Amino acid sequence: MSRLSRSSALVAVSALLLTLVPGAAQAAPDDRAGTWLTRQLTGGLVHNDQYSFDDYGLTADVAFALIATGGQASHVADIRTALATHVDSWTTGVDFGTDDVYAGSVAKAVVLAEATGADPRSFGGVDLVQRLNRRISADIPTVGRIQDKSATDYANTIGQAFAARGLAVAGSGKADEAIRFLLEQQCSGGWFRLNFAGKAKADQSCDAGKRSTTSAPDTDVTALAVINLRPVPHKSAAVKAAIKDAVAWLKHHQKDNGSFGGGPATETSNANSTGLAAWALGGSGACGAASKAAAWVKKLQVGDVASGKPLDGERGAIAYDRTAYDAAATDGITTETQDQWRRATSQAAPGLGYLTCG
Repeated sequence: MSRLSRSSALVAVSALLLTLVPGAAQAAPDDRAGTWLTRQLTGGLVHNDQYSFDDYGLTADVAFALIATGGQASHVADIRTALATHVDSWTTGVDFGTDDVYAGSVAKAVVLAEATGADPRSFGGVDLVQRLNRRISADIPTVGRIQDKSATDYANTIGQAFAARGLAVAGSGKADEAIRFLLEQQCSGGWFRLNFAGKAKADQSCDAGKRSTTSAPDTDVTALAVINLRPVPHKSAAVKAAIKDAVAWLKHHQKDNGSFGGGPATETSNANSTGLAAWALGGSGACGAASKAAAWVKKLQVGDVASGKPLDGERGAIAYDRTAYDAAATDGITTETQDQWRRATSQAAPGLGYLTCG
């Protein structure tokens, strides 16, 4: 998975605080991946050396992965401080001289603040909950939908999932509307789609568009929806049913070797999609499927490498797929490929905690 969006900054989407359900025991965290991720930080931020910019969304993904894998509290604190310092650059168009506000980034920032123990109502001097509340539509038929304040609206279901969780945890009066709209993005088959319907569509549901690519199944979005919905306090029957159906869909679409592909653009097996699925499945008690997915990801993690070899010093990093791993084994992780390795590792690392669970 390699989707990039200024507003949603996936991790493809990316990972959240690990929350276990009773009976789903997690294995010892994989601190090797976490240690490698800490080495990708410069002043608490992930800097993209290829295009020379600080990647705030990916930095947040690294923080979520470090929280999940454990043992890196000081680095998480550094990230929190750095992102708070740059919160307007992350969530608005201030650096471009505009008053744009990117709803998906604001939603992710709310969750980042909550996950790292900060106050989302005063993060870097900004009330992120209020900023996000203002990006929740109150207009029929899109009530509850996040929307950018921008000439082009890039908001999608990934940002909606962050918004639903962040607002619910914050106790916002907009939380129920955001959750309801998120659940509309789940098709009756159990999966969540990536893109919303056009704002003029009377029916905003996933099922209304499932005869087109608008409602194509997406493993990453489905896993992220589960990961975000699980921490929602006081879950309604509808939320519980949505999680159950999404987990069942993920289990049904796992490949025989344990792996997962992503959405329409990333259908082949990859560590990002498989790691996110392992996290969603394991946290929901589907230990067998989670363990099988984690085992597939584990084969793409760099282990101990002989001194002088191209991957020497990269212990813990996780490759996107076997092709990426083999290329790095020959050429090392280069400036051109480091972004893919960082995204793969941050999204896949939490799933490795389910190598053994039950």
